[in-house]
Amino acid sequence: MIGRLNHVAIAVPDLAAAAARYRDMLGARVGPPQDEPEHGVTVVFIELPNTKVELLQPLGENSPIAGFLQKNPSGGIHHICYEVEDILAARDRLREQGARVLGTGEPKIGAHGKPVLFLHPRDFNGCLVELEQV
Repeated sequence: MIGRLNHVAIAVPDLAAAAARYRDMLGARVGPPQDEPEHGVTVVFIELPNTKVELLQPLGENSPIAGFLQKNPSGGIHHICYEVEDILAARDRLREQGARVLGTGEPKIGAHGKPVLFLHPRDFNGCLVELEQV
């Protein structure tokens, strides 16, 4: 059901500093910051030959990333994102097997302009999983 690894997301307390570290120290190609108000984050994508790294910073007081950074002040891996061909079919299959889809269960549009869903970390060995339709 899952396809390629789309990205690994890292929550960071300072997006500009983290982006500069990837650009200057690792020589990575760093995209511009994007505000994603529906998800409560500002993101920067680091483009790699085989996938992406998404740096996340809270956007607003109600950001889900704010709580993560309170527990992990230096930041850390927040989630991994896998590609799926049909997000609704994937959601339905996962629910049938007992997986918990976060929120209403209806896809939202993610940072790439495509439908996304998140799966409860307790169902995937403590890892928050994002599915993105491609």
